[in-house]
Amino acid sequence: MKKIYFQSVAYSFFLLLFLLASCKKDSFLGQTTTSNLTEETVFKDSANTVSFLAGIYTGVGFSAAANRFTYGPSAFNQTPNGGLDASSDEAEVFNSGGSTALAWETGTINAAVVTDDAYKKTYVNIRAVNQLLKNLPKSPINAFSKTQMKAEARFLRAWYYAILLKHYGGIHLVGDSIYNYTDKIPAARNTYEECVNYIIAECDAAALDLPTTQSGVNYGRASKGACLTLKARVLLYAASPLFNGEALSGTKNDAVLGYTSFSRERWKLAEDAAAAVIGLSAYNLYVDNGTSPGFGFQYLFTQRFNSEYIFQYMSPAGNYDLEALFQPPSRTGQNGAFPLQGLVDAFPMSNGKAITDPTSGYDPQKPYTNRDPRLNYTVIRDQTPIQNRLSAGLSPVNIYQGTFNGVSTGPDAVHIGTSTGYYTNKMLAPNAVANDFTHRTDRVLPLMRYAEILLNYAEAANEYDGPTSQVYAALQAIRQRAGLNPYQLPVGLSQAAMREVIRNERRIELAFEEHRFWDVRRWKIAETTDNIQTMGMEVNRNGTAVTYTPFPVRKRNFRTAMYLWPLPQTEVAKSAELIQNPGY
Repeated sequence: MKKIYFQSVAYSFFLLLFLLASCKKDSFLGQTTTSNLTEETVFKDSANTVSFLAGIYTGVGFSAAANRFTYGPSAFNQTPNGGLDASSDEAEVFNSGGSTALAWETGTINAAVVTDDAYKKTYVNIRAVNQLLKNLPKSPINAFSKTQMKAEARFLRAWYYAILLKHYGGIHLVGDSIYNYTDKIPAARNTYEECVNYIIAECDAAALDLPTTQSGVNYGRASKGACLTLKARVLLYAASPLFNGEALSGTKNDAVLGYTSFSRERWKLAEDAAAAVIGLSAYNLYVDNGTSPGFGFQYLFTQRFNSEYIFQYMSPAGNYDLEALFQPPSRTGQNGAFPLQGLVDAFPMSNGKAITDPTSGYDPQKPYTNRDPRLNYTVIRDQTPIQNRLSAGLSPVNIYQGTFNGVSTGPDAVHIGTSTGYYTNKMLAPNAVANDFTHRTDRVLPLMRYAEILLNYAEAANEYDGPTSQVYAALQAIRQRAGLNPYQLPVGLSQAAMREVIRNERRIELAFEEHRFWDVRRWKIAETTDNIQTMGMEVNRNGTAVTYTPFPVRKRNFRTAMYLWPLPQTEVAKSAELIQNPGY
């Protein structure tokens, strides 16, 4: 097989994928559109076949993208407006112009306004997988490579189905079919259970033919570890309250929304699946508390290659994608979602105690002193030092109001540059600056990493076995890496108390990684977490005097229907078989 770096192929062959996998405009499952490139000309060439598979990887990170949702006056003039972070209680949208993110915030989401990317991009890529599987046998590639490529393709198909499943519940399983526009295309939704079983079967089959990890030019491609981790995630979601016997109702077949009865054994399946990933002994947390407390948590995300990432989107080397979104205006960043005070308050003190604990040492007029080190690595606040493109080193971000050391409020200030008093710092490289040719990063974006597996295991095991020593060990490994001192949890926690610890650890460890939006839904607590008055923080500096004042940002609203996404109205209108989710 010709050796081509995945990230290079993914971009150079992007057009080819959509020439082959794009759909007739009246159906996402319509006939393939071709020009002078046909299936025969593509798949009779080994390099084109390899590139076709690489093209299917280009969409793996769309659901988690920080710029997923946009606003603008027309389809041709759109500006990023956050992603699922801004659609949850993590962050506020950049702009109050209409977007899917804002509709989730305000509770006005409906089938007519929701973005259709979760539906169309997934099925386009599933169709591309099926084209590859159909044509791979006749491609001039050696048998070993064909086996590997087939396994990668089956993982990718499972990956895209998993995205569909968490958005909508049960969806139509295409199988290996490739429909022509003259075909009667079925659209009836399979049950949730059938979808879970299909994804798990694909993961298991693909894992048999893939190496435990990928390295070298294959780094970023599917591996056995990625297959088992996706399986563990899907089973964790399936065991969770929203789908495990407490599903919504209101369709003609409620089984498409989840299991119709509860089974405690689903937690055991999720526990065993996460344990299988841990048992590979192929991944570990990146720990460095010697440089500074919790430094490993920051450093991890700046590295292109590391042993904590299990599956990742391979951003091109020398990028500043997140800096361009998240950094404040003084660093030429723009259009990123702004962290909310509720997320900031979720981080404990450096001694591991919640700030609501009267013995924690928290001082509301020194709100960032002695906090969990992950807070500084996740949120940019007033006086956070970050790289400036006009200077050789770090300089503080001025988010305060008033005058400090003779300097007045600048473009980064609260109510000027940020609507919450914060900017996002998660995954940013300290020496990278937006729109700068010198200060860049080779960062890639994690889609599944080992910390999630530890948290998945802890949650499933706690629900099935209670707060065992193994549950404690999984959580304490994450807290130790974070730089908490002491990192140990109180002994003798009840199952309910441990559940709250796990949920908060997920909130802060996995912030801005596409987890919070889904977690509060599968736990079926979004009616509490998302029906809130969100808050920000004003900082006023006058000479040496500093005051911190929380202020309201936006009243959030949540309806029961919002536990699942609405199917796009344009798709529902095409077939009476495609039943809309309840409440839409």
